[in-house]
Amino acid sequence: MRKAIIVWGGSRTHEPEECAGIVGEMLGEAGFSVDITGDLGIFGSPHIAEADLLVPIVTGETIEKTHAKALVEAVRGGLGLGGHHCALATSFKESPAFHYVAGVTWVSHPGNIIDYRVNITRPNDPLMQGIPDFNYRSEQYYLHYDPSVEILATTTFSGEYDEAVRNVVMPVVFKRYFGRGRVFYSALGHVAAEFEHPHMRTILKRGLSWAARDTHP
Repeated sequence: MRKAIIVWGGSRTHEPEECAGIVGEMLGEAGFSVDITGDLGIFGSPHIAEADLLVPIVTGETIEKTHAKALVEAVRGGLGLGGHHCALATSFKESPAFHYVAGVTWVSHPGNIIDYRVNITRPNDPLMQGIPDFNYRSEQYYLHYDPSVEILATTTFSGEYDEAVRNVVMPVVFKRYFGRGRVFYSALGHVAAEFEHPHMRTILKRGLSWAARDTHP
């Protein structure tokens, strides 16, 4: 059985503890054994590298340089890394090493909570198969992202809330490889209630399962 570790913390704006519980249930349904902790010190534990998947649901906070470096090497060696919305994008913003492996950094969400469209760019990818373009209401994340990512879904900024980003096409869902490890990110899921959206939930469940360590030769 594959093992997942979910670490929650930081700003309560994103309801990290509640989201951790929901993600834990989802991964349990997908056949994972799941450990959930609010202790950010776990990033300094060797248990991280022994897991198959790490999901940090953390907004802000800091990570020790040695812990971030160890995480980079763990993912390089095969540990899966994944998350939604605040996870990866807003976690440990002062750590270049963390964002080097995560491949994404949040910078803005013009208009705050708004209605926007999610467009599936790779409908034949197994993670997106059967999911149509859909409407979504949440923060429309403007991101800085690594050029190595494989973009699975995008959104287009209208410019209504900031003329500077009119017609900018931005990734919403992506996956990437980092050494022998896999990284998955979905910008959807500002608060726990958004897990009620079936496409948001399905995309995240599939993506996290994909990111987990490949135990097959």
